[in-house]
Amino acid sequence: MQNESLIRIDEVSFTYEGASSPALSHVSADIQPGEFVAVLGHNGSGKSTLAKLLNALYIPTEGTVAVCGYDTRKEELVWEIRRRAGMIFQNPDNQIVATLVKEDVAFGLENLGVPTEEMIPRIESALSAVRMSKYADSAPHQLSGGQKQRVAIAGILAMEPSVIIADEATAMLDPSGRKEVLDTIRMLNRKKGITVVWITHFMEEAAQADRVLVVTDGEVRLSGTPAEVFDNVDLMQEMHLDVPPMTALANALRQEGMPLPAGILTVEDLAKEVDQVLCPSKSGT
Repeated sequence: MQNESLIRIDEVSFTYEGASSPALSHVSADIQPGEFVAVLGHNGSGKSTLAKLLNALYIPTEGTVAVCGYDTRKEELVWEIRRRAGMIFQNPDNQIVATLVKEDVAFGLENLGVPTEEMIPRIESALSAVRMSKYADSAPHQLSGGQKQRVAIAGILAMEPSVIIADEATAMLDPSGRKEVLDTIRMLNRKKGITVVWITHFMEEAAQADRVLVVTDGEVRLSGTPAEVFDNVDLMQEMHLDVPPMTALANALRQEGMPLPAGILTVEDLAKEVDQVLCPSKSGT
């Protein structure tokens, strides 16, 4: 039996004021508790608009968005929604509000009116979860971009959310910062069961999700597991999107006549399948 959806997006359209066409048009999707869903799309595709609709920063022009059963159109529910759906933005500097890391993590709790005696263990637990405990008394401006994003994540974690929505959270980071932030989010998803909506244009990040939604021209064009989505190489290219390098290489080898299966995403996947094609006796051992 399938769980009740944590997020339900039903025939949602959104048009910016003064725009001649909608940024999103009749989008529907369900996200289940504990899922890690990547939303993929090129610049201007509508994926960041979708992220802001999930946090009630925007209200649908048409249709409904429900988060943990709360309708985002109801103004009196907005704070309840944002308690449950924490958001990480692209620029970590825009999220830092305090002069010490632990004070920054405390900011959301103070807004919620959490008592000090409850706040302290929550802050310690959140910083521990993102491996930033030793920086509790540090000034945020002394941290790297990846570390700042981890502090932002800790601030959300302390509020004990049901879902984390990350809107291009690694776009401004170097490769090591991107890896540490994504590793942190994946760990929280696996160990704490926090649902993740990961907005990105990096194919290798989307490949690590449970499910991928591909948004282009304001519509969801593809939905499925990473293997299912990325096997649509021609359609992805038509939408001006890449696929993971090993998926592209496997597709090229198939066109040259090598009988490779669908669903190849990584070097390990490709090496295993090529080895079985070239040395079929190994597969029977």
